[in-house]
Amino acid sequence: MKRMLFATLLLLMLTAGSREVFAQGEEPAIYVIQKGDTLWGLSERFLKDPYFWPDLWSRNQRLTNPHFIFPGQKLRIYPDRIEVVEPSPPPLPLAQGGKAVPAAPISTTPAAEEVVQEKTYMVSGSEGFLLENGLIPAGFIISTNQNRQIVGEDDIVYTDFGKAHGVKVGDRFSIYKKLGAISHPVTNVILGYKVIPLGSLQVSETEEKVSKAIITKSFMEIGAGEYLMPYTERKREVALKSSDKDLTGYIVETQTGNKAIAAGDVAYLDIGRSQGICAGNMLYVVRDVVPDQKFLEVPVDKLPSELIGAVVIVETGEYTSTALVIKSIDTIYRGDRVELKKSK
Repeated sequence: MKRMLFATLLLLMLTAGSREVFAQGEEPAIYVIQKGDTLWGLSERFLKDPYFWPDLWSRNQRLTNPHFIFPGQKLRIYPDRIEVVEPSPPPLPLAQGGKAVPAAPISTTPAAEEVVQEKTYMVSGSEGFLLENGLIPAGFIISTNQNRQIVGEDDIVYTDFGKAHGVKVGDRFSIYKKLGAISHPVTNVILGYKVIPLGSLQVSETEEKVSKAIITKSFMEIGAGEYLMPYTERKREVALKSSDKDLTGYIVETQTGNKAIAAGDVAYLDIGRSQGICAGNMLYVVRDVVPDQKFLEVPVDKLPSELIGAVVIVETGEYTSTALVIKSIDTIYRGDRVELKKSK
């Protein structure tokens, strides 16, 4: 469907007088990347779909860095892919006698200041994360003012930490609710517990082992027993970052608990800082294609994986991470594989 749409758009643009696209049967168009160009923008320009650029990139074996493009690079535009045009070697200079003299090697590495960053993402801070096995929260809400079952903004609560724990008046903490245990969809190993943010509080009085605090922000119901973690800003911007390694992991859970998710949803992965993941890394969501042997004369063990989406890491734990789905070509499910590609 995407290819048919792409071909139709190209033909429409051709009839409108565009010199950068081509009719069926003509040579592919050559486009020179200008400073300020992004794959995001080029996808919008040629496909009318800015979210389609991860798929375009995945079709191109020569574009090894999905996060950066460089002014001066030439792209060959096809209906179903974009390729880098390899630069032609310069002609060898002639020495006396007419013999060619080998030219000095020319660096093809673009200057660092000419790198064009691809995209940044604003996250709300409501994504939650997996509290990994062995990690202990900073404390708990142990009681509420007048023992109320539900409290909210400007209400008083009491915590189980105080001066003995280094807590001071004015300290701020984020409030989380602990949900169920999360098991790996392949190995069934318990990875930790899903926690979701509820709000924040600020310490107003301290005793040796307990403290009094006021809830400064609440966006869900809060009660006794909620987890407290060091305060972090909810809204923040995450910029795409390249990676120096290839990694494979799995979607182990979704924020909503739904089995199926799409663009804009949040997923939790089974790879984290210890494996080299960091906020801003973009991973492709892929799914194996199983061949139907009854239609094959010669058995085939494996077919190329199918690209179904892309996610960006917004928060990392030691062994897990939280990711935002930025593109879904097909429905994404818990248990789907994710792949991080090394930038070369």
